[in-house]
Amino acid sequence: MNLEWWHWIVLGVALVVAELAVPAFFIIWFGLGALLVGLALLVLPSLGATAQVVLWILASVAMVVLWFRVFRRGDHKTRVGQSDGEAIGEIGLMAKAAAPFERGRVRFQKPLLGSEEWACVVDEAIPAGERVRVVVVEGSFLKVERI
Repeated sequence: MNLEWWHWIVLGVALVVAELAVPAFFIIWFGLGALLVGLALLVLPSLGATAQVVLWILASVAMVVLWFRVFRRGDHKTRVGQSDGEAIGEIGLMAKAAAPFERGRVRFQKPLLGSEEWACVVDEAIPAGERVRVVVVEGSFLKVERI
C-alpha cells in the first residue's frame, strides 16, 4: 500500500481529536507529526513509505521533547510552601492585625512567592498598617517582625 498525503492528514486529525478524550496532552504531538508528514508529502511526493514513517517518528519525538524540556517549564508556578531565601528580609505592610496566637495578613508591593498577600504569624502583637519584615517562611505562612 502506498501512503498518500491525505492518509497522513486524516491520521493527524484523528490523533488531535483523540487528544480531546485523553487528558494527558501527549497524543497531540503525534497528530501534529502526522500532519507535518502530510504537508511534506505535498512538497515531496516521491518520499518513500519508510522515510515517511521515520519522519513522523522523528517529528513527533522532537515535539514531545521540545514541549517537556523547553516550553513547559515550571517557572510560572507559584512556590507556595517552599522556604525560599529570597523572601527573607522582604518588607511588607500589615493588612490585618496579628497577635502571638492569632494569624494576621501582610501585603507586599510586588508579589512574593507568587502572591501579594500572605497569612502571617508573629511573636508580638502588631497592629494593621505597621511595616514588617519577613523573618521565616513556615509552610504557607510567613513569620514577620516589626521594623
